[in-house]
Amino acid sequence: MQLLGGEMKILIVDDERAIRNSLKEILTDEGYDVDLAEDGPTALAMVDKEKYDVIFCDIKMPGMDGTEVLDKLVADGIDSAIVMISGHGDIDTAVECIKKGAFDFIQKPLDLNRILITIKNASERTTIINENRTLKKKVYGQQMVGDSEAMQHIRDIIAKVAPTDARVLIMGANGTGKELVARSLHEQSSRSAMPYIELNCAAIPSELIESELFGHEKGAFTSAIKQHKGKFEQADGGTLFLDEIGDMSLAAQAKVLRVLQEHKLSRVGSDKDIAVDVRVIAATNKDLKKEIEKGNFREDLYHRLSVIVIQVPSLDERKDDIPQLVDYFVQQISTESGMPVRKFSDEAIKMLQGMSWTGNIRELRNVVERLMILGGNPVSAQDVKDYVSPIQ
Repeated sequence: MQLLGGEMKILIVDDERAIRNSLKEILTDEGYDVDLAEDGPTALAMVDKEKYDVIFCDIKMPGMDGTEVLDKLVADGIDSAIVMISGHGDIDTAVECIKKGAFDFIQKPLDLNRILITIKNASERTTIINENRTLKKKVYGQQMVGDSEAMQHIRDIIAKVAPTDARVLIMGANGTGKELVARSLHEQSSRSAMPYIELNCAAIPSELIESELFGHEKGAFTSAIKQHKGKFEQADGGTLFLDEIGDMSLAAQAKVLRVLQEHKLSRVGSDKDIAVDVRVIAATNKDLKKEIEKGNFREDLYHRLSVIVIQVPSLDERKDDIPQLVDYFVQQISTESGMPVRKFSDEAIKMLQGMSWTGNIRELRNVVERLMILGGNPVSAQDVKDYVSPIQ
């Protein structure tokens, strides 16, 4: 798939030669690489050999109609944005196509601006999906490591909850891996091929959080030099992970509540409603019930978010997993940094298991890296004594 700004590959499937050729001429002039197919079987054969960013497919065609083509492409799991076109379209037809997996539905006669906007939106969606795939490969800690009873319980909950659209609130201290639980929920859901967007609410200044969440129009405020799509729009069709939601301002909380209730939002500087289909997963290291009592968090939002609550255990509650975690981090650090793989003696592991890990998994990884740099091979109990202080 091509990223936004690269040459996009487009396939036009229509049994009417005049429409095929005129649409190709227009899109070629716009700088797109365009192929043509006169029927469904031809299109499917071409898709088998070539990757397309966008496929425009007529619904009414002799033999195999467009909906059959759509069904086959969706069943094959292709990444292309499939746009259905028809001269006999109505709302019911459009809704049915979208439910089947179409990216958009456009009626004939085709409007050039509508076509170009659809291509732009498809390109942005492709960019987000590709960035998510790259992130999965590069971001540290994509595996939930450990076979302790506590971890097996977490996995069981994820397996039950992920296939649903139920909202999930993930609770746990810093460094326990709440973001891994959120990503696992997305990857095991029916939305896994769609965007997974993260926002750390604590990292965004309160005056910018609404723009980050809901987007803004050009000129909405001094630095708004162009239109911006917020995280909710970017996650449309997929999952939005709101990390540290306990730090979100009350004003932003009210607007998030509206989106959860009405499935629509308004960008900052606009009164136009935009429909969104987003599964929201939230996480916090705070006790939200206490925050509600203090007036810092909305009780109605809490109940909207906490359909399912997952409590991620601290490392001190799952010390049986430390040997596996150490092995995992050794391999990971070695791969990332080029350092030789180090073994840890049984005595060193027992010492690590006997410690208190207030920083949880994140702290353990830092300690493993320190011992790989400063310790011997194997890393000994003496190395742990020498290089791991009580306050790490």
